[in-house]
Amino acid sequence: MFIYGKTATNAIAVMSYLAAEETRRVGSATIAKARNISPVFTAKLLTQLASAGFLAGQPGPGGGYRLIKKARDIRLIDIVALFEQIDNSSRCPFGAGWCGNEAPCPLHDTITRMTATNLRFLEQTRLSVFQTKAAAAKPPKLRLKAPVAKTSLSAKPRRSEKSST
Repeated sequence: MFIYGKTATNAIAVMSYLAAEETRRVGSATIAKARNISPVFTAKLLTQLASAGFLAGQPGPGGGYRLIKKARDIRLIDIVALFEQIDNSSRCPFGAGWCGNEAPCPLHDTITRMTATNLRFLEQTRLSVFQTKAAAAKPPKLRLKAPVAKTSLSAKPRRSEKSST
């Protein structure tokens, strides 16, 4: 979960779709439907991302959007910075100007740690993480708490004992 707003989160969703489809152009309606974002909002995000130099768009049949840069060269922070203030100074729940001018608020240390962790995540995570095809992804294997005893294939299963009446 990001501590950033809906616009930045949706921009990452749009870019993640394009990263997974890096070799072809994709229309805004297709992306909107796949990511469950309104078509109008998706088109607006695509325009802003294209203006920032991340995408190229081509109108008409066979048109759509594609990444200009390689997904491995785009960090999540690059996307978030287009839509959100990255500066941490306004995160104090007591309001701007409290922390740093008075004694830190009761949540200061926790918020500072969470923000730093989130910022590191955004700086270190690249769009290429979304290029793993969903079809190839396998659900995680369940781990058993205790080892299961192996049984012989030739052994006949035991019948449960039932009393006959």
